[in-house]
Amino acid sequence: MFSEPDDPEVVARMRTAHTVASGALGVVPGRPAGSDEGPREAWGWRGRTLGKPVTGPYRLGWLRVVHSPVDRASGKLWTGPEDAERLVPRQVPRPRLHVVRQWTEGKDAYKAELYDHIVGQAVSSAPVLATGPRLTTAWWCDLRTALGCLSAVRTERAAVRQAYLDRAMPKYLAFLGGPVPTVPPAWSTAHGDLHWANLAGPELCVMDWEGWGIAPVGYDAALLHAYSLVEPETAARVRRGFADILDSDAGRFAELVVITELLQSAERGDNLELVPALRRRAEEVWPRAAPGEMGGR
Repeated sequence: MFSEPDDPEVVARMRTAHTVASGALGVVPGRPAGSDEGPREAWGWRGRTLGKPVTGPYRLGWLRVVHSPVDRASGKLWTGPEDAERLVPRQVPRPRLHVVRQWTEGKDAYKAELYDHIVGQAVSSAPVLATGPRLTTAWWCDLRTALGCLSAVRTERAAVRQAYLDRAMPKYLAFLGGPVPTVPPAWSTAHGDLHWANLAGPELCVMDWEGWGIAPVGYDAALLHAYSLVEPETAARVRRGFADILDSDAGRFAELVVITELLQSAERGDNLELVPALRRRAEEVWPRAAPGEMGGR
């Protein structure tokens, strides 16, 4: 989740779209009985999405509205949740997607997605941890199982593309002062945006399936580790839980990939608090990820 956009026009437009979607789907604002937990509004990156708890035909739910310019209302991000509902096994715990509706208003396209409401709440209100989460051993085991199950899903969707790696990795890792590998040892299916605001507890639930698809092996574990770097105890817990992945050639390469992506996003002002830790981690990983030791696709 992200903070409310600074632009009041975006805020007003998205809240109006959410009201329109609520009327079309026959839902009204609602929250778990006797509970004040969880957000009343959840904003996506720069106001692209807005979600709120609702009640309606499927009892307690979560209505998420997505915005895009009309000419971009297609492709991976636009169809990700529906594709996940069809293709990802239920062994990967996530909110059930019941209904999708789309409409346009001039140059703006909208999509309404009605989900089951999660049990519990997001581990963090933001992708980067502010404090260490209290998660059970069972939660960590369930996450490991879920990512293993997801990795075996067959799909033509792409979360990361080779062309991006060839272009971005040498640029954003140039500070390392030497050759940087750009071809992963192997590929598998990943969630693609596995950060702490997209994970729920105390019962594991994996949210936000817009960007899932093929990525370098170890990508999800590497991304969650990167988002944990400012909270060392949690970062160490991620490394322990995924040691066989992160300590492999594929895992080290995946870490360099996600560090590249997050350093690039920092240029746009996102997650600036991570930058020093990302650069330090790259310097730790890079000597063990020499180009000559990496395999091909």
